[in-house]
Amino acid sequence: MAQFHVIAGANETSVYPEVRKIGVADVFAALRQGLDDFWEKPSHYVFLCLIYPVAGLVLARWSAGANALPILFPLMSGFALIGPFAAIGLYEISRRRELGLDTSWQHALEVRRSPAMPSIFAVGVLLFAIFIVWLLTAQALYVSLFGPAAPASIGAFVNQVFNTSEGWRMIVLGNAIGFVFSVIVLSISVITFPLLLDRDVGALAAVTTSVKSVFANPIPMLLWGLIVAALLVVGFLTLFVGLAIFIPVLGHATWHLYRKVVAPLPVAEVQNLKKPRSRR
Repeated sequence: MAQFHVIAGANETSVYPEVRKIGVADVFAALRQGLDDFWEKPSHYVFLCLIYPVAGLVLARWSAGANALPILFPLMSGFALIGPFAAIGLYEISRRRELGLDTSWQHALEVRRSPAMPSIFAVGVLLFAIFIVWLLTAQALYVSLFGPAAPASIGAFVNQVFNTSEGWRMIVLGNAIGFVFSVIVLSISVITFPLLLDRDVGALAAVTTSVKSVFANPIPMLLWGLIVAALLVVGFLTLFVGLAIFIPVLGHATWHLYRKVVAPLPVAEVQNLKKPRSRR
């Protein structure tokens, strides 16, 4: 029965929330609301957000030291693939602020008490699996163009990438393949985790609703994906320091984007959300 609950939700039957049409203005409004959430009590997010730039620096150092330079960019871009799961604590803070509850940073850890946690974990595992496939694909692309030998140095790798026809082929093909992975992850996760925190509908209904939201709002969702990608690039160019701001703002904004895309629950059911959470 626990396995069934992961897939179908608390009521043992798939319930698909109503997806609404949104516009480009709603995307920017969600970003403004996310920034407002971040500035409400920014010191509370240090605990959550410093792990992102630190993790990025560790990845960069590990890649350079382990002759894994060819997958350094795929590793960094992989933040966009697993980010929706990593930001669940930020969704919880925005959820609590919306309900007028205490938004102290420790409440970000209360997601572990959510009855939907098995479903959240299941979708998180799916995103991690896609991330691993992305890394393997990127590595296979590099080997097919340059062979299995690792570059001799950072300088040699840069020269290999930007001053050879194989390097430019890798840039074009790599970005095209990465775009496909990004679209897949955007479709299955853009509102999945906020939905599961808000309503225990099960992994299947949450992922399906997320995909429906992308099909119903292709232009706004494409814009959202481009904004996420652009801010992550800026974060990387600032030696990952910018991620300490961009990640939490995007996390909070994702909650508000979810609110705009998915029709709200009836008032009586909203009142139930204010009750203490407990795992069934």
